[in-house]
Parts: sequence; structure tokens; C-alpha cells
Amino acid sequence: MSSACKQTGNVCYDRYVRVEDSITNNIMFLASQSFEDGQRIPSKYTCDGEGGAPQLHWGDTPTETKSYVLVVVDPDAPGGDFIHWIIKDIPPTVTEIPEGVPVPGMEIENTFGKTSWGGPCPPSGEHNYFFKIYALDTESIEKLTKENYAERIAPHVIADAQLIGLYSRQE
Repeated sequence: MSSACKQTGNVCYDRYVRVEDSITNNIMFLASQSFEDGQRIPSKYTCDGEGGAPQLHWGDTPTETKSYVLVVVDPDAPGGDFIHWIIKDIPPTVTEIPEGVPVPGMEIENTFGKTSWGGPCPPSGEHNYFFKIYALDTESIEKLTKENYAERIAPHVIADAQLIGLYSRQE
């Protein structure tokens, strides 16, 4: 994790992650002012708190990006991948989801059965929450669901980045 300040407009992001992604050879970053990569997600963003979504910001994206897809998944859930959030058709001009404001793009039903953020709420132990942003070469992905998102977006991904948060419920 870099401790340098990432200047974007009038905002300085002193917590950001720059990763070489796993799907492409492009580099982009995904960051949050709410928590650092590999660190605990504050309870205010979970079922133990207010439950609102954390702030997210991304950058160093390819100029040919036509839209983004954001996915948040808990791979440690007892039944396998638990999808907490999917947003598709995020315009290429959007590079931030501020805390507490309507999200750009279209929210898709998650494993909770909701079309909105579903905060971490692990039944036991500490879970990893993968926040993943995908830059796509198309404006829209049709018929995207929590079950098929990986296969539907794969042919269109030109770059991606991830941020990992941890959470366990207090006893």
C-alpha cells in the first residue's frame, strides 16, 4: 500500500491501491476512503451498523473504456461466493461512488435478493470481501445476473482492479 497522496480534482486520496490486474495486462487502481486494502471494513457499512455502502474511487483506466461493472463478493461464505453488490453500465466518466449518494449505473439483484448494497454479515469468523471494478469495451452488458456476471463480462474486460476488506462480527 502506498502512502503517497493521489490527487484527483480537489480531492487527495492518501489511501489507494494500484494493482496489476488478473484478467488483462492493464494497470488501474481501486481505493476507498472508508477502509484500506487488506484491512477491516468499519462496522457502519455492515449489518452491525448503518449498512450503507463505503466510498469507492478508481482511476488509471484505459481511454477506450465505455463502461464499468462493480462487483463485491464474499468467497468465504458457507455456500460459496456470496454477491453483496453488482452495478453495471456505470458511465466511463464516473470514477467514484461517494458514500451515501445514489449510485451511477444499474444495480443488479445480489444474493440478499436486493438491488442495492448488502453489507457484510458473516455468520462466523472473519471473511474477505473482494471489491472489484471492471473497465469494459462496451456501454452495456445485457442479461447480467449474479450467477452469470463473470462469463458475461469476460469478453469485454480491458482492465480491472480490486480492493479487499475484512470483516467479522463482534461476539
